[in-house]
Amino acid sequence: MNTDQELAKLITEKLREIPDFPEPGVLFRDITPLLANGPAFAELIQLLADKYRGKVDAVAGLESRGFILAAPLAISLGVGMLTVRKGGKLPGPVIGVDYELEYGTARMELRPDSVKKDDRVLIIDDVLATGGTANAAMQLIEEAGAKPVAICVLMELLDLGGRAKLPDTQIDALVSF
Repeated sequence: MNTDQELAKLITEKLREIPDFPEPGVLFRDITPLLANGPAFAELIQLLADKYRGKVDAVAGLESRGFILAAPLAISLGVGMLTVRKGGKLPGPVIGVDYELEYGTARMELRPDSVKKDDRVLIIDDVLATGGTANAAMQLIEEAGAKPVAICVLMELLDLGGRAKLPDTQIDALVSF
């Protein structure tokens, strides 16, 4: 079994499916059982580190569950972690990108002084849904002078079309639904 297959198996075995959450008709896939299982979580981080070792200089976690994945992965890789946060959560100076939601807009921000010029950055989050936050993170990292090399997500929700907002981007979706 290769690393991608091992990751997919680990994730699917530890997911909890919750019907009708957060509203009727939605099937929520919960990663907390994976995170709560120490050996499984450690294995997840080790497999991710094996996949990206030597290919990145920093790991950018997207608020909020991306932080949970980015911190231990950055430590395992021996690189820094960047925090891409929702607007208004970081002390300045920050750079920001606004993006469209179904009903309105949202903002993601990054402290540019946390980014080293020309660093190869892995963006990581739990889910790729509509692609808005991932696209905003890519723009912020580029604006700060670094190079996003890939977006890694535990799960991709194909019906929501997020990949279409990220053309010419390496997207490593470990499991797709």
